[in-house]
Amino acid sequence: MKFNKPATTFKEQVNILIDRGMNVQDEEEAEYYLSHLNYSRLGAYWLPFEVDHSNHKFKSGVTFKDVLDLYIFDRELRLLVLDAIERIEVSIRTQWAYHMAHKHGAHSHLNANLSVNNNWHERNLASLKKELTRSDEVFVHHYNNTYTNPAKIPPVWSVCEVMSLGLLSRWYKSLNPAQTRTAIARTYNLPVNVLTSFVEHLAYIRNICAHHSRLWNRRMTKTMQIPRSNHLSKLITNFNLDAGSQRKLYNTLVMLAYLMDIICMEHHFRPRLKELLLKHNIDTRMMGFPTDWEQLPIWKE
Repeated sequence: MKFNKPATTFKEQVNILIDRGMNVQDEEEAEYYLSHLNYSRLGAYWLPFEVDHSNHKFKSGVTFKDVLDLYIFDRELRLLVLDAIERIEVSIRTQWAYHMAHKHGAHSHLNANLSVNNNWHERNLASLKKELTRSDEVFVHHYNNTYTNPAKIPPVWSVCEVMSLGLLSRWYKSLNPAQTRTAIARTYNLPVNVLTSFVEHLAYIRNICAHHSRLWNRRMTKTMQIPRSNHLSKLITNFNLDAGSQRKLYNTLVMLAYLMDIICMEHHFRPRLKELLLKHNIDTRMMGFPTDWEQLPIWKE
């Protein structure tokens, strides 16, 4: 089929929604929001309000405010998740740098023998050098102006501060000494494979949030490994193992709550999430929540 749809004005977009059965109580207000939020962007949020997707017809009684409220919820959810990711990322950086330095030396990140193979190490180091070149951090300039060896590469406890979460994930995954990877994972009482999987997944989730993409009702392409260890039985009971839900956000939120309990002496992730869901009257099933989620241990602590 050849694409032949013409561009539409914001006013025409409002009229399209009205023609499809949406109750637009304030057309001027709707036009204002469409002029700043983009019709295609909001389209993902009115999909659950459609009764007939092929003809784009809305259920009876659906209002523009219903769609806008769902959009606002998703934005606030992204900010909440980003706040948790920031704390977890900083913690994992700290643990990676600490154990690398104490077990293998200040510049252990330059040692290719500490990687599963030379190619991985070369790629990781090349990415790190690019991030150092782009960095305007004071400690990078201080090192370059003060020390000559190793040239342009600060110690591991400094370079971790310019690493992206994606690069940190790759460096941890490619770390060869098993005892070092285990020591880092032990901080979070997780098996190495579970932490490796989750940090990769977390980098994916962070990119979704950082690019202001939809988090609500998203089908994740990069999933996380669910813990199976007997000593984590209390944690395991909180996950939704239903096949249709494992690509949804809920299991990610469980891990965020679990890790926040470990790395933060005080945090409000759990009550803020509950408050957000209640405030916007969200159907949590669309994010993979089990029906009894509020009765599970992770959400009651």
